[in-house]
Amino acid sequence: MSSEGLQNVTFSPEDEAMIVSTRIRVGRNLDGYPLGPGVSKEQRLEIMNHVVTAAGQFDEDLKGNFYPLEGMNKKVQQQLIDDHFLFKEGDRFLQACNLNRDWPSGRGIFHNEAKTFLIWVNEEDQLRIISMQKGAGISEVFDRLCRAAR
Repeated sequence: MSSEGLQNVTFSPEDEAMIVSTRIRVGRNLDGYPLGPGVSKEQRLEIMNHVVTAAGQFDEDLKGNFYPLEGMNKKVQQQLIDDHFLFKEGDRFLQACNLNRDWPSGRGIFHNEAKTFLIWVNEEDQLRIISMQKGAGISEVFDRLCRAAR
């Protein structure tokens, strides 16, 4: 994956002024693990540990912190809520398909220091990978996503 060759990423100043933010997100599931409704508590913890290990290798603008939901500091939790980053238990559709089992064990959120790159772990998908920023920077947002996925 590469941002090279993206088409229609440049906007006129008038069009760019209308764009508040740009977000690209993908949902992924890891090879060798069942989809969310079939994942055991132990498998969910393994998935989370894979993400912690991988995210620990990020550097430069991708470098950040992982926050497990289980035992999360209340101040950190409130900041993630205020930033509109925190996913929560209680969605009736996730409950209906048994995705809220063992809440909050094996779930967490990674974000880089600039809060322009996030990974949700074991919410609906095993991984929800999100790259975003203010403005119309589609190339920058996609480039960040591509670099993280390598």
